[in-house]
Amino acid sequence: MEKQELIDQVNEVLAEEFEVEVSEITPDANIKETLQLDSLSLVDMVALIESTFSVKIQNSELSSIQTFANLYDFIAARMSK
Repeated sequence: MEKQELIDQVNEVLAEEFEVEVSEITPDANIKETLQLDSLSLVDMVALIESTFSVKIQNSELSSIQTFANLYDFIAARMSK
């Protein structure tokens, strides 16, 4: 999967699940603020990403994923393995 395809798919899945406009999801935007995530919905987001992209996100890795760009890079790195 090309990086732009991955970005588009991530944005689409998250926008639909968390009811935000795709245009609000930008690489530098903070994930928690943009998607208005509390601790429970953060767990939902992780589960959604894991099931959609067949990747595993450890709790210890979650703290390094603050922006959508971090998330895209994380998924791309895991998918290429």
